[in-house]
Amino acid sequence: MADSPRALLHLLYNGAKAVDVVEASLQLGLLDSLEGPAPISLAELSARHGLLPGRLYKLLDCLESLSLVTREQDTDALASARYHAVPGLREAAVAVVGPRGREKDREKFAWHKLHGRLPEVLRGQHSISPDDFDWPLRTPEQLEGFETSMAAGLPPILESLRLHAPRLWKDGVRVLDVGGGDGSLAALMTREHPAARVDVYNLPATQALVERTRERFGLAASQLGFVGGDFLTEPLPSGYDVMTFVRVLHDWSAQTAQALLKAAWEALPSGGRVVICEEFRTPERLAAQFFWTYFLIGVDSCVSRLREVELYVQMLEGAGFQRVDVLRGGPFELVTAVKP
Repeated sequence: MADSPRALLHLLYNGAKAVDVVEASLQLGLLDSLEGPAPISLAELSARHGLLPGRLYKLLDCLESLSLVTREQDTDALASARYHAVPGLREAAVAVVGPRGREKDREKFAWHKLHGRLPEVLRGQHSISPDDFDWPLRTPEQLEGFETSMAAGLPPILESLRLHAPRLWKDGVRVLDVGGGDGSLAALMTREHPAARVDVYNLPATQALVERTRERFGLAASQLGFVGGDFLTEPLPSGYDVMTFVRVLHDWSAQTAQALLKAAWEALPSGGRVVICEEFRTPERLAAQFFWTYFLIGVDSCVSRLREVELYVQMLEGAGFQRVDVLRGGPFELVTAVKP
């Protein structure tokens, strides 16, 4: 759990939320079920306790990030996940947090907050208000705020791409950054590889953001371009040597992620490459994502989740790609594959 300074600090920072998760699990009887003689499936847990499967999965992710439960999962289907509590969990939870009510505490928080209300959330009796989190994003203001926040986390991604650049790019390469935000990553890549052309593929409403980024970096349209579209309803454009998916696929269901990779295969020429950059599921990253996972327990419209790198390898092979490779060594792992 806290086997590194970063993981420990994330745990300390989210301590109150962690206690809330454990207390709710105790109150709902989940810890009794999880301490059975054998692992129990998400489907059975959900049915036994009257909880919504998608929300329960996220709560169990929180418990897993705390190393309080173990998970076995052979497929991407949520219902197939099987969980088991570490020995003595319920006894420890009773000793530390106790089966005490939180009615007075709940009155301290606005109705749309999660803290202290996880039992109602898991039963589907309470949700995060769309005023607090609206997904998919709909307004220009939402899009701008989201893309700006995503751009702030680019340095470690760029470092990983830089580390493996000789294997990823060649002179004159044409790159399509699928879901490329405000174009900041594309601009940084163009700066490091002046002979490359990088186009951002994103919703038409983000075009002004990309143009602003192009101007800020002093780039020409021939260096940093924009292609508007909706990858949920339209095919991906052709004419590119490489397609990148940087922190995109985790926001969608496995079916949508698989469809996007198949769309990339169809759009790329023979020898074309796809590059996936995600925060893949590891104990440390699960701990780092604790707050986001906790928050999303009350949000059904967003299925964002960390996945094991092996699942993306399977998706790429299922889409028809070959020479699938996991590139390690930087802050982010990359998965690459080539269309035969």
